[in-house]
Amino acid sequence: MSKETAVVVGVTGAFGEVIARKLAARGLTVVGVARDASALDGIKAELGESFVACAADIGDDSAIDAIAAALPDQPVAMVVHSVGLPVAGGILNAEPGALATATNLKCGGFVRLVRGVDAKLREKSRLVAIGGHYGFEPSPYAATAGVGNAALANVVRQMSWAYGPRKITAHLVAPGPADTERLRKVAAARAERAGKPLDEEYENMRADSAIGAFTTPEQVAWAIAMLLDPEADALAGSTMGLDSGRRHGI
Repeated sequence: MSKETAVVVGVTGAFGEVIARKLAARGLTVVGVARDASALDGIKAELGESFVACAADIGDDSAIDAIAAALPDQPVAMVVHSVGLPVAGGILNAEPGALATATNLKCGGFVRLVRGVDAKLREKSRLVAIGGHYGFEPSPYAATAGVGNAALANVVRQMSWAYGPRKITAHLVAPGPADTERLRKVAAARAERAGKPLDEEYENMRADSAIGAFTTPEQVAWAIAMLLDPEADALAGSTMGLDSGRRHGI
């Protein structure tokens, strides 16, 4: 076991598992948080003693104590909030309550994660939340991702000012659409609304990138691992846009 810890929420998701491997390769003990204990066992089998499983629901306040209890007796160098949201449809048909659920998981979950590790944070610890492109470029097809990620950007800025006096930095990583099962569900909703075949709409979404590409989990993991470097202090409170050239605004 290493001398420092990283905590990854959503470790069994498309991004979380790749991030966990990357941080373990950087020499950190990874505490992986997810609701599915059996899925956590699979990651434990791969990463061995570099991985500590923590079965908890980040949407509930009980996660605070569960995370605190799972931490090894060593400093926490980084937390990564990589929770995924269920696809609830667009703003015209999503259940109104789904917006509150998205905010609870994205914003409330990040607050619970940070409170769970607070006692073990040290100078230059990194508080990292994964938001997304739709938080900055609203789409009528992705209501929960837009609302949850936009609110998360505000929470990260608040964290930056709250923890800055302790020389702890907060960061938002905002990937563009990634080639995952979740994106295919968003594409299916767009295709149905437009009356187009799914494959055609999927390629249209790919073409929204200046380089004709989706962002990959490996690219997201690279950016997060880079935040461990001491020079990343300069990124305190900022948003790292990993959108593969999708944003048009200046």
